[in-house]
Amino acid sequence: MASAVLRSQWTGRSERVEPENVVPVNGSETDEVPPPGPGPVALKHADFRRLFSASFISLIGTQMQQVALTWQMYELTGSAFALGLLGLFKAVPLISFALFGGVAADARDRRKLLIVTQGTLLAISSGLALSASTGSTRPWMIYLAVAAAAAVTAFDNPARASLIPNLVPREHLANALSLNILAWQIATVIGPAIAGNLIAWFGVTIVYSVDAVSFLAMIAALFTISAEVRVDPASRPGSGAIREGLQFVFSTPIIRSTMLLDFFATLFGCANTLMPMFATQVLGVGARGLGLLYAAPPAGAAIAGAIMSFMPAVRRQGKTVLWSIAVYGLATVAFGLSTWLPLSMVALAFTGAADSVSTVMRQTIRQLATPDSIRGRMTSVNMIFFMGGPQLGELEAGSLAALAGPAVSVGFGGIAVLVTVALAALLSPTLRAFKVGNESRNG
Repeated sequence: MASAVLRSQWTGRSERVEPENVVPVNGSETDEVPPPGPGPVALKHADFRRLFSASFISLIGTQMQQVALTWQMYELTGSAFALGLLGLFKAVPLISFALFGGVAADARDRRKLLIVTQGTLLAISSGLALSASTGSTRPWMIYLAVAAAAAVTAFDNPARASLIPNLVPREHLANALSLNILAWQIATVIGPAIAGNLIAWFGVTIVYSVDAVSFLAMIAALFTISAEVRVDPASRPGSGAIREGLQFVFSTPIIRSTMLLDFFATLFGCANTLMPMFATQVLGVGARGLGLLYAAPPAGAAIAGAIMSFMPAVRRQGKTVLWSIAVYGLATVAFGLSTWLPLSMVALAFTGAADSVSTVMRQTIRQLATPDSIRGRMTSVNMIFFMGGPQLGELEAGSLAALAGPAVSVGFGGIAVLVTVALAALLSPTLRAFKVGNESRNG
């Protein structure tokens, strides 16, 4: 019975991306996904260039904030379970509001929606800076700020992801998405490294302040975008719009199967909130070492992403996704077993590189396979899987670490990722066989 349920979740009659699901982007229409041009061609478009540059600055601030939140919580509580609860307070609002955020991104002007969300996130970071500067921060305040930011992110992410295809022509979309992912990866290298040193020198207040200022760059860029962002007159908030989005996602096999794989792999493999425990208890490297641990995965991801942006398009994407997530699981096990900082950083770098390979290909396929009028809702459903998994995974990792220690928690998670990949490969032969440009043969 359980096997039948698992099979029904992982498989479908066909992994084909139907032609009617592929829509024009800025006036260009074709059924085939063209390979990206050499180099960062998407940056030739001024609106995308402005958004890309501002997003990069804002992402650096956000990554700095994540380090400050976990460090401050651990200083206040000294509890692994309290760190794990951060994941729960992120996941619940994110999952609760994600579908509404997707509907809003499809029914409202995405640029104006982003101005509102970025301004709200600026206010939250400013509040964290103020409480930290006065020494009045309590754990419940951090949980409240995390929950509020997650609720806003549920509206911010679908609008941001759905806006990108409006800023570049179809033939440059894959390159734009790759650059967007690469910017996030580089930001997650720079942000934690800066945050670790700033915390060691000045404390968390300066980190929260820098994060608040970084949102101004994004707001300024949004005001300068000149591209017309069309709103589908048929898109209206409501339960019908939510059902339409869910129906599209779960009736498109390649989107459904990759989302499920994302969710379970990140549920078991994510242990970011345990980094302070590894820095202090396992490796003994303090706040500066904590910044290096946080920076290692995105460093590996940035290297892999940069290499991929200059490589020919990968055709056997199904097998590549499975193998890359398997490498992610193996590297997670290695990190859990390591007691030496250089080895831990190498293992974490491999987790980031493997995740980058998988993410770039999956995001490009999803955006090109989704009509513009429903992109926000597709992104919101994906956000539940892609971001909900890690947040729930932090709770799972923190709970297990409280019982058996951080090394056991992370090692178990890596093994569970490997089991998840094996089940996906076994139960979804169409995912194994999926090839870009040959979708019709994947049934």
